[in-house]
Order: sequence, then C-alpha cells, then structure tokens
Amino acid sequence: MKTVYSDAHQAHDGLTEFHGEQEMPGAECPARANNVIDAVKQAEFGEVIEPTAFPDEKILRIHDEDYVSFLQSAWDEWLADGNTTKNARPFAFVGRGMRHADCRNVHARFGRYSFDTDSPIVEGSWRAIRTSADTALTGAQLIIDGAQRAFSACRPPGHHATENYSGGYCYLNNTALAAQSLRDAGMDRVVTLDVDYHHGNGTQTIFYQRDDVMTISLHADPADEYPYFLGFSDEPGEGKGSGFNHNYPLPLETRWDTYSEALDDALDKVRRFSPDAIVIALGLDTFVDDPTTYFGIETADYQQMSAKIADIGVPVLTVLEGGYSVSHIGENTVSFLRGLQ
Repeated sequence: MKTVYSDAHQAHDGLTEFHGEQEMPGAECPARANNVIDAVKQAEFGEVIEPTAFPDEKILRIHDEDYVSFLQSAWDEWLADGNTTKNARPFAFVGRGMRHADCRNVHARFGRYSFDTDSPIVEGSWRAIRTSADTALTGAQLIIDGAQRAFSACRPPGHHATENYSGGYCYLNNTALAAQSLRDAGMDRVVTLDVDYHHGNGTQTIFYQRDDVMTISLHADPADEYPYFLGFSDEPGEGKGSGFNHNYPLPLETRWDTYSEALDDALDKVRRFSPDAIVIALGLDTFVDDPTTYFGIETADYQQMSAKIADIGVPVLTVLEGGYSVSHIGENTVSFLRGLQ
C-alpha cells in the first residue's frame, strides 16, 4: 500500500483556538501528521510518495472559484488591512436574512467564507491546504491506476469544508475531491464513508443532491456535538440524491460493540449500492483517550473496523481526517491500515 505525504503541512503551524475567553494552542497541529507518517514508515506498509501538483481545475470540480481565491489570498489581505495577529480569523458571520454580497473588507470576507472561528489562516496555510488537496488527489490517482489500497496522509483535514465555507479545521474537502476524481476517471459509483467522531457535514452538503456518490457518516450525535446543525438521521439526500445519504448519529461514550453494529448496517447499504471504490474519511478522534471527544474506540478496534470495510472487496482510498491524541494517532492509523491489508 502506497502512502502519499508531504512535509508542506508543517507551514500550517502556530494555530490557536478559543476555550472560553482563553486563546490556546490548537489541537490541529503538525505533530499529528508527523506522528502518523513516522508510524507508517516504521510499520513498513510500502512506499511513501510525494503528491502530484494537480491543476486548479481539479479543485474547482468541488469548490467555488471565489472561495478558493479567498483562501489563496486571505493572509496577504489580512496583513494589507493592518492586522498584526498571527492567526487570521472571522469575528462576524453571515446570518439568516443577511446578504451574501461581494465583500471587500477582509473581516467581512472571513465571515463570508467561514462557519466557525477554529479554522484560522496563518502565513503558511495556503501552501499546506493546497498540498493537502493534492495529497488526496494523488491517492485517488493511485486507485484510478489500479491500486487496491492507498493512503493519503492529509493535513489539514477536509471533511467539514463545503463548496464555499471553511470550518472545523478544514478548508478544502480532501475526501470529496478524491471521490470526484474517481468519478471523473469513469467510476460510476463511489462511496464516501466517514468514520470521524464529528459528522462530515461538508461532504454531505457537496453530494446531497447526487446519486452517483453515496455519503455515509458515523459520528457523535449532533444534538450533543459539533457541527450541531447537520448530521441527523432524517437527512436522506435531496432530489436525485434522495436515499443516497446515510447518517448514524451515536450517543456519547459509544464503544466498539455499539459502533460495530452501526458500521455493519452502513456496510450493508454499501454492498447494495455496489460501488466501484470507497473513500474513507479516517478520523481517529473516536479514540478512547482523545482529549477532545467522548467515544471509547480502542486501538485494536480500528483494525476490526477496517477489516469489515475491506471485506466489501473493492478498491479503498483512506484519507486522513481528525484525531487529536497526538501520542496515539500513529499507532491508531497503523491499526486501521493493517486491517485493510
């Protein structure tokens, strides 16, 4: 199994987030991907390759051009406006009844293209964001070229990003970009299976009216957890996409026995859909010792999880998403990838 990885993510560093009134170092940090790639190399799964630099047209298959342009220029705009803080972030958002007009002011533009304050832009963000997308697209290309398994060690993550909003540490939706690339290469049916602790709201939104990409997400109940406003069980898809979106909101403190039952049901739906490939949004924040979440998945459970997915018998691309137990994320990733083998 080849792994796609780039050190470009290191530039997306020094992120902060607010806990109450206190600004703290962000949970989404370079050590996450560093520990993952170190563990993958030590496990000797296979070759680690650099991502290919894909043309912007691949990004624009999913994301709006004005949004991508904003991400690219946001840091320079922030400095040009006279701001001196090292994390650029919004403080005002577009609410119901407000206009989604063209925004010239940089603070307005941050509020226009974000849905939370925990996805800041720093000086090196765009390079990391764009390379993370290329990492996912390169993994998809490996599958297109005939690989049965590939792993895209993406950072920053992507599954909360919509066509034109960042949020949840996510900017470009790596999972959605990979799925679209598989479709564009001629695969008729693709599944995105999101096993992150948080609902993949961005991926759901992107494919919600489509019947060629089935979206499935197992996650903490949004009545209790981020992203709060999407991810409920009564969201089946819309129009042509009706019946092709499946959410499994699970209670806090969910352990493997309960999780496994939900996964089995989800995989039954995958089998009936008969996909040409599966893109897994691998969030490891379901881990029992993750400092930010409230599930009870153990390291060994990840191998069982992925073995169930592998049993479907189709090519699988795994895309790294969340996971904030920095000291355990490497071994948890290896456990998951081992089950795919």
